[in-house]
Amino acid sequence: PMLSPHLAGLVRSAAPAVAFHRLTIDAPLQQRLEALVHDRAAQFDRHFSAAVIVADHRSGEVLASIGAPNLFDSARLGYIDMTRAVRSPGSTLKPLIYGLAFEAGLAHPESMIEDRPTAFGAYLPQNFDKVFHGTVSVRTALQLSLNIPAVTVLDGVGPARLLARMRRAGINPVLPVGSGPGLAIGLGGLGLSLRDLVVLYAAIARGGKAVPLVERMDKRSTAAAPPQLLSAEAAWQVADILAGAPSLPTAAMNHLAYKTGTSYGHRDAWAIGFDGRYVVGIWLGRPDGASAPGTVGIDQAAPLLFEVFGRLDGAPVPLSAPPPGVLTVSNAELPLPLRRLRQPKAGPTGSQIGPQIAFPPDRARVELGLSDDTIPPGTGTLALKVRNGTPPFTWMINGRPLDATSYERAANWRPDGPGYTSIAVIDAHGNSDRVGVYLQ
Repeated sequence: PMLSPHLAGLVRSAAPAVAFHRLTIDAPLQQRLEALVHDRAAQFDRHFSAAVIVADHRSGEVLASIGAPNLFDSARLGYIDMTRAVRSPGSTLKPLIYGLAFEAGLAHPESMIEDRPTAFGAYLPQNFDKVFHGTVSVRTALQLSLNIPAVTVLDGVGPARLLARMRRAGINPVLPVGSGPGLAIGLGGLGLSLRDLVVLYAAIARGGKAVPLVERMDKRSTAAAPPQLLSAEAAWQVADILAGAPSLPTAAMNHLAYKTGTSYGHRDAWAIGFDGRYVVGIWLGRPDGASAPGTVGIDQAAPLLFEVFGRLDGAPVPLSAPPPGVLTVSNAELPLPLRRLRQPKAGPTGSQIGPQIAFPPDRARVELGLSDDTIPPGTGTLALKVRNGTPPFTWMINGRPLDATSYERAANWRPDGPGYTSIAVIDAHGNSDRVGVYLQ
C-alpha cells in the first residue's frame, strides 16, 4: 500500500537520483493512523482536512506523518501537505510564553495573576469565551488557556524574545507583511506549521533541549549540544502544568501533557501533546483558509490526539521527574515579588518600582568551590541578575562598583575568596536593591 504519500513524494523530489530511501516512518503505525484520520475526516464537512505527526522526542525521528486524509480527495485539497502549511497557531504558543517567564524569574506556576479586561496600549485582547475569571494562579491561567494573563506575561517577557527563542530551535515564524512582533503573536498573530509546533513541544518534553525532526535514516541528528529552547527547570514546570490540564471525559489516558488552540475565525483547530517518549501534533481545518464555524481545538482536535496516543505501541511512558533546583512550593511560600504579577493598569510598571535582585537571593549560601584549596583564587564565578528597574545598572560589591554600568540585566563577578558578601544594584533613576549572601 502507498503510505505517507506527501512525505514520500517530498523525499523523492529532493533526491530523484537516489533509488532507495530509508525513512524513519513506522509502517504499521502509519497505516493504523491513516485509517483513523480517514474515518474521522468523514465525520466533518467534505472540505475539511486533517494532519497528524507522531515523533519520538528523544531522537526527533518522525514515526508517522499524515498530510491529508486522502491524497486524491480534491474536495479536501488532499494534495496539500498540511503538516508543512503555514497557519495561525492560535493559543499553542502560550506554554513557551510562560516558560520564558519562569526562566527569567518573572513568574512561577503558583504566582497569582489578574484575568480582567485590560488594554495594552491600543491592543485590547479578549478571552475566547468572553468570560473573565478575576485573580487566578499562572497554573490555572495556562490550563484554562486564558488570553489576558498570557498577554500580560508576554508583555513582560517581550515579543522579540519569544521569536528569538523559536528561531534558536530552528523554527522560522512568519509575521504579517510590514509588521513587527507585537503582543498579538502570543494569541496566534503569526504563521507556523504543524512541524514547527511539534518541534517546540518536543523541546519542552525533553527538558528544554530542541531537536530537529528527521524522516530519513541517514539524516538522524548527531548534534553534541542541541540548542536550548528553555531551561530544564522552566521546561519541567510547563510540562507539569500541561499534564494537569482538564482531561476529556472520553479520554482513556490521563498521563498526557497537552495544549489545544483555535485560530481566529475558527480556521484552525490544534492539539499538541506528549508523554515521556512521544510527541503528537494534530491540525484540523480547511486547507483553503476558509472559516469553519464551530471548529474548536478542545472539541475536535483533542479527541483525535488522545485516539492517536491510544494507537501507539507499548505502555504509556511517564513524564520526566523534576530536575534539581525546581521550586515546588505554594504561593504563600514564594518570595514576595513572585507571589503576584502586575498588570499594566494594576500599578507601577517594572521600570517604576525599582530594580530587584533576582539572583542570588538574599541570605543564600552559594557554593562556588571557594573553600577548596585545589581551585585557584578567582576561578569561581557568581552570576548576578536583576529584574525591573531602568537600565543602565551599576552593581556594587561590598560597597565598590563592579566595572562599568551596563544595560544588560545579567553580570558576572569573580570573588577572591569565601565569606559574607553584600551585593547591591542601582538603576538609572537611583533606585536600588541589596542582598547579603555567603560564598563558599
